[in-house]
Amino acid sequence: MSNAYPNHLSDREWEAIKIYFEVDYSKGGRPIKHTKRELLEAIFYVLRTGCQWHYLPKDFPHWKTVYTYFKKWKDAHLFEKINHHLRKKLRVIIGRNLDPSAAIVDSQSVKTVERGGSQVMMELKRLRGVKGTL
Repeated sequence: MSNAYPNHLSDREWEAIKIYFEVDYSKGGRPIKHTKRELLEAIFYVLRTGCQWHYLPKDFPHWKTVYTYFKKWKDAHLFEKINHHLRKKLRVIIGRNLDPSAAIVDSQSVKTVERGGSQVMMELKRLRGVKGTL
């Protein structure tokens, strides 16, 4: 398969993660006809473009095969493992500790404008002679 799609992995990128795909996550079945790299690139295509699985272009492996491997790898938490590995590798490259030491969570609370909402209701109740709740 040619590198016709921008989401295809470079050889360097594949070398960084291929160790995770050497584990066999299958439970039997037919021998695989496609490389795991081809399957991963097809998954990237679907995720990047947002196309439906069965609209995967014909120069990728069959969509059912791609989806089956996506589910296997997802259920095995493979993508999280790769993300964790790459994050640690990047932190070493930029000279940081392997694990972050602290995190800052920022949230902004916005108070809604009441404009005397409860006072208006109380005044209406008083004017109408309503006792208790409406």
